[in-house]
Amino acid sequence: MEKNDWLFYENEARNKGFEYICGVDEAGRGPLAGPVCAAAVILHPNQIIEGVNDSKKLTEKKREALFGVIKKDALAYSIAFATVEEIEEMNILNATMLAMRRAVEGLEVPADYAMIDGNRLPPLDIPCEYVIKGDAKSASIAAASILAKVSRDRLCYEYAVKYPQYGFEKHKGYGTKAHTEAILEYGPCEIHRMSFLKKLLNKNNG
Repeated sequence: MEKNDWLFYENEARNKGFEYICGVDEAGRGPLAGPVCAAAVILHPNQIIEGVNDSKKLTEKKREALFGVIKKDALAYSIAFATVEEIEEMNILNATMLAMRRAVEGLEVPADYAMIDGNRLPPLDIPCEYVIKGDAKSASIAAASILAKVSRDRLCYEYAVKYPQYGFEKHKGYGTKAHTEAILEYGPCEIHRMSFLKKLLNKNNG
């Protein structure tokens, strides 16, 4: 992607007079277990971090390498979570919006404009816009997608040690065949999202 295209949304916001423009993305809406994670990143004006792309298009090794570079080189970044309890209490969409809000509010340099990946906007106190497939269109959102994905994956490696029977290191909580079979064999654990398991457990009990 050309540099100007990769910074199109950032430049559009800058042309409107905004200075501290953050990209926001999440990881972990779909899994059957664990929190949802969101990240916000403010890049320096015209900054392109070499290798940054939509996290889904990068290998785990590449994402891990870029994680430290983004944290070091970005103007500001923030990583936040919404817990399994919050997901159960308010549903996954609202919990995702909460994690995004926390990420934006956690920036050491306060953002004055936010670009959100997807088609919904979290309740923010600053102007914002959503960008559908923004992690493939905006340098800031792509950087945020990497921070969110790596942060959540690292948490899943910790879960793999604590709950070895489920194989979190392999599926990261997603509903793979191996994961659902483990749930049916061992039952859910405290980090499973029970509202996500209703169909699976009802089908098994039926």
